[in-house]
Amino acid sequence: MDDPACYEIRVAEHLDERWTKWFGDLEIVYTESGETILRGEMADQPALFGALGKVRDLGLTLILVQRKTGS
Repeated sequence: MDDPACYEIRVAEHLDERWTKWFGDLEIVYTESGETILRGEMADQPALFGALGKVRDLGLTLILVQRKTGS
């Protein structure tokens, strides 16, 4: 589980644009329903937990964490 993998993290709120750089190379998608999707490749499990820690630190409501398979 320490190989790079693509993940999708979904939160209930729109992420304020001033924080987008904090999430590095993750793609940020805003949905019409008010959610934010963060997606991209993470080097390993510690990188994933680092991104989740940022979600926690911003007080965002976590909806989904999903490892994406295939390209």
